[in-house]
Amino acid sequence: MNIPSQSNQLPESEKSELTVQRISAEQHSSLRLQIWETPLMRLGSSVLDAFAWEEVMCRRVGAGHLPVAHIWRHPDAFVAGLRDRRLPRAVEAMDVIKGQGTAVCVRPSGGAAVPLNPGVVNVSLILPNPGHAINIHDDFREMASIIAESLTPWSTQAQTGEVQGAFCPGDYDVSVGGLKFCGIAQRRQAKAYIITAFIIVEGQGDRLAAEVRKFYEEASGGIAEGYPEVKHGTMASLQELAGVPSTAAYTASLVRTLRNRYPHAATERVLSVDADDVLRTAEQMKQRYD
Repeated sequence: MNIPSQSNQLPESEKSELTVQRISAEQHSSLRLQIWETPLMRLGSSVLDAFAWEEVMCRRVGAGHLPVAHIWRHPDAFVAGLRDRRLPRAVEAMDVIKGQGTAVCVRPSGGAAVPLNPGVVNVSLILPNPGHAINIHDDFREMASIIAESLTPWSTQAQTGEVQGAFCPGDYDVSVGGLKFCGIAQRRQAKAYIITAFIIVEGQGDRLAAEVRKFYEEASGGIAEGYPEVKHGTMASLQELAGVPSTAAYTASLVRTLRNRYPHAATERVLSVDADDVLRTAEQMKQRYD
């Protein structure tokens, strides 16, 4: 997932091990965060429903609902970015993927194409606007730091900074040994906003990169610019990089990290949003972005 500009790459001097960073945890420590882990979505279900759920919840947070950390996974999906959708043969490329039985959508947040499977964990922080100017870099650093700290049972080597040749590139890519496993993006509303990340926990990063590269080969229609150049040997899973045994193990560590960062956090058994509202929002998003 991308951040505001793909060209604003962090200098080497600013790349740092994130496990010791607590950039803005103090600012958020008083938030009464609600942690909600959605069960693995059903095979064949619309991946857009997850983004619509967050869109609806973001409106609720903007209206006074408690902030939310949303953790979810989809068994087989391909999520394109807004810029991807403008490529000459994007529709045809997405249709090819749909024809293989994979759920496809264009997400409203920033970033470029990301494939999802049961080994990829998605996490979003849905927060109210603080009432003053927001430094988006603080929020990206905070999310990157949370992701890295959650990895510490297995590795303390996570770093932040764009990984050239990785899919969905951004200044706040999170990597180990130069191989990206996480990307971060944002989505803003008038009164609240979402910082969201994908984390490749299980599987083979190169296999996911090959899926994205194949999509761009079709979607580009032969043009040479306007999309990331995805290279072999730039992506990896935490299973490959650090021996993380499963998504369940990493997610449990992620929840512990969130509880440490946000002492008032509570893990909710049920965090319901009106289903009709989600369906309406999903349809609106599909008409707007697809």
